[in-house]
Amino acid sequence: MRPSWIEIDLTAIEHNAREIADHIAPAMLCAVIKADAYGHGDVPVADAAFRGGAALLAVALVEEGVRLREADVDHPILVLSEPRLIDTASIVAYGLTPTAYRLEFVERLAKEAEAAGNTPYPVHLKLDTGMHRVGAALSDALTIARRINDDPRLELTGVFTHFPVAEEDQEFTAEQNAALVDFVTELAAEGIKPKLVHAANTAAALDLPDTRHSMCRVGLGLYGMRPTPSSGTGLDLRPAMRVVSHIAYVQNVPDGARPSYGRIRSVEGPSRIVTVPIGYADGVPRKLSAVGEVLINGERYRYAGTITMDMIVVDLGSDTAERGDEVVLIGQQGDDAIRAEDWAALLGTINYEIVCGFGPRLPRRYITDVVHG
Repeated sequence: MRPSWIEIDLTAIEHNAREIADHIAPAMLCAVIKADAYGHGDVPVADAAFRGGAALLAVALVEEGVRLREADVDHPILVLSEPRLIDTASIVAYGLTPTAYRLEFVERLAKEAEAAGNTPYPVHLKLDTGMHRVGAALSDALTIARRINDDPRLELTGVFTHFPVAEEDQEFTAEQNAALVDFVTELAAEGIKPKLVHAANTAAALDLPDTRHSMCRVGLGLYGMRPTPSSGTGLDLRPAMRVVSHIAYVQNVPDGARPSYGRIRSVEGPSRIVTVPIGYADGVPRKLSAVGEVLINGERYRYAGTITMDMIVVDLGSDTAERGDEVVLIGQQGDDAIRAEDWAALLGTINYEIVCGFGPRLPRRYITDVVHG
């Protein structure tokens, strides 16, 4: 077996959930665990999030919700985008709460709920207030809300929208939030009062109190990451992911040697090169070859050459290391740490993409109360 894996600290997940739940109260915490909990593992993260105070879960796909139900997760699960019409039977069978923004979907859901004898069935209505990806236009939303409210087979339990720039454009976000509030006020005037109104993602939940309403949908913060370095600066959020491997081979190379594919650069003086069994097929971006570093024995060392599909090579210079020594690509070792944000800065992307990019070849190991040295 390759000595490469991802460690997920469930104590950190639980801690982060508690920190955020306390911060946003009395709004409820919805733990977003789509995309296999951003690469952290959906079922273990769900359990840790609920221990930390989450009230419900959110996923992107019906299949993700089904997986949780089949793992005996029995808490409320919101599917954040409107599913396909053919998925309504699975939604009802597994007790998932769908999002709607088309009348066609609403009508199909009502029929499935009636056929299953499961009425009134909960549904959330999503508004498009400016992200322009999915959601009902404000001109159509009232008609859809009335249709749901007037159907005894359905229950409009939530209304929400989605912020695309909460971490950087508070003026635009405030306009979106105002549109949501106006819509909810309009519904109330007709006697339609959904239990849940939600808009805030991690950025808004941490820093924009007016957007918290009755619930906040938090993904990134749950995993100990922030949308920007200044987001939620008063909160103690702890990164939960650590990407680990071990030295598989050690060799000494002469001055001028150019390790790995493409021979992109030479070592400076006689050097000790170590080979580590992890590569781009596991989610280590090839573009890090020229700029990235790893931690070995608490020290930083740069890649010695091109990251390959299954292996990386690291230049220790004149330092020593042994076969089997731990190598940390992301996470803490000793007094130093390499963060997903560090990779994102080097690669011109976001921390979301980094943690979601690690593939299934890296097993997840779930740990608690661990100290890395």
